[in-house]
Amino acid sequence: MKVTFWGTRGSIPSPGQETIRYGGNTTCLEVELNDGTLIIIDAGTGIKKLGQHIVSNSRVGKINIFFTHSHWDHIQGFPLFAPAYLEEYDIEIFGCEPVFHNVQEILTNQMDARYFPVRFSNLKAKINFHEIRQEKLVLGDAVIDCIKNNHPGGANGFKITENGKTLVFITDNELHAPENSGSSWQEFVDFCRGADMLIHDSHYRADELENVTGWGHSSFEQAFELAIAARAKELLFFHHDPDRTDDEIDEIVKGFRKTIKKMGLDMKLDAAIEGTKYRIG
Repeated sequence: MKVTFWGTRGSIPSPGQETIRYGGNTTCLEVELNDGTLIIIDAGTGIKKLGQHIVSNSRVGKINIFFTHSHWDHIQGFPLFAPAYLEEYDIEIFGCEPVFHNVQEILTNQMDARYFPVRFSNLKAKINFHEIRQEKLVLGDAVIDCIKNNHPGGANGFKITENGKTLVFITDNELHAPENSGSSWQEFVDFCRGADMLIHDSHYRADELENVTGWGHSSFEQAFELAIAARAKELLFFHHDPDRTDDEIDEIVKGFRKTIKKMGLDMKLDAAIEGTKYRIG
């Protein structure tokens, strides 16, 4: 499968000279399966450029969009998603409990005339909503699993397994939440076990956590701890704080790479960069 980052920031778009390398758009990930099946995770502001890319390359057909949850930075790009305005596209929108029941209403409401000039009902693509109720969803040659995150209002992480290779995407998740409204530490370890690529929320540094307990995000250190416990082959820090500069992220990544070397671990590590492409398998 191919993985492309179209939005890597959290909370709010953060354009500017200090964020240009890692990117300023909010959450959007593209996954292309080996058979060409297109999966998008979240519709933050990064989905605008992705939509333009899809249309300009004449990738006509079905688009599958999975939502981790319905907070602003994960939905606000949808009204500018070009394929939604064209009859040639079928857009299948997926969500897991408890997120699914909010997604349709919120996507529709944010295109109310008070907030946006085009109504959801005016979109020309065929748009269908699906709740993932079974334990595993089969899409193309891939199997997709959900896990409940620890995040205010609820959120979900996703695992995509294709031909023995696994991608795990977990953002907006507080690994050591004071009250686990989602999943336990061990459940996250089991969910991520042996992942070829683990993309995990790392919004904060360890010294910043004290004042943000219960806000639903993890630190770089916690994401690193999870990757080690799950024996992930590669970890990508994600959902960058909008105030975190590129230089700060560079230094954080360098520090963890030194730790990996000292510990003798066989694990790749980086921070997600907007526009970067990966191939798993």
